[in-house]
Amino acid sequence: MNALIYLIPIALLLGLLGLGAFLWALKSGQFDDLDGAAERILFDDEDAPDREPPPRS
Repeated sequence: MNALIYLIPIALLLGLLGLGAFLWALKSGQFDDLDGAAERILFDDEDAPDREPPPRS
C-alpha cells in the first residue's frame, strides 16, 4: 500500500509528460501532412537530371 504513494505521482507525471510531448508535436506541425511522404515516393521528380547508364566493361 505504501508503494501507491510513489506510483501514483509517477504515473501522473508520465501522463503529463506524454500529453506535453503530444501537444508540442501538434503545435510544431508534425501531423500536418500524413499522406504527402507516402505519395511523394510514387512520382518522379521533374527537375531530376537524366542519368546515363553505367559504362559496360
